Amino acid sequence: MMWKVFILSIITAIGLSAGNLVIKKSHASVDATVAKMEQIIKQKGITLFTVIDFQAGAKSVGLQMSKAKLLIFGNPKLGTRIMQRDITAAIDLPMKVLVYQNSEGQTIIEYKDPKNLEKSYQLEDCVVLPKLSGALDKITSKAAM
Repeated sequence: MMWKVFILSIITAIGLSAGNLVIKKSHASVDATVAKMEQIIKQKGITLFTVIDFQAGAKSVGLQMSKAKLLIFGNPKLGTRIMQRDITAAIDLPMKVLVYQNSEGQTIIEYKDPKNLEKSYQLEDCVVLPKLSGALDKITSKAAM
C-alpha cells in the first residue's frame, strides 16, 4: 500500500500528461496559485494579457461552478517566430493555462504542451517550441509549490 502512495506522489510531482495536456496539482488554492503565476509571469517580463474568471462569469448569470481561472499570456519574441513559420498557429497562441478546483477540492494547473504544436501546424524543427514548453513547465511548477 505504501508503494502506491509513493508512486502517486512521484506522478503528482512531475505532472500528468493527457495527450497534449500537462496536468499538475497545486498545493495552494486557485486564487493563490493564479496570484503566484501572475507574479512569476510579470517578473519574467512576459505579457499577461488577461485572466478570465469563469466562476465569476457563471455567477453573473445566476449559475454556480467551482473556481476556475484561465491565464492568457505570451512573449511576442517567441510567439511571432512561431507565427512566421505558420500563421495558423495563432489559433493556439498566446499561451493559456487553466487553474481550477476539481471535484475533490484539489487545485489543478492544466495547459497544452507547446511542443505538440509541431504536430498541428507546419512547425517541424521549430526551435522555439521546446523553449516555450520549458518556460511553461518552470512557471507552472513554481506556481504549484
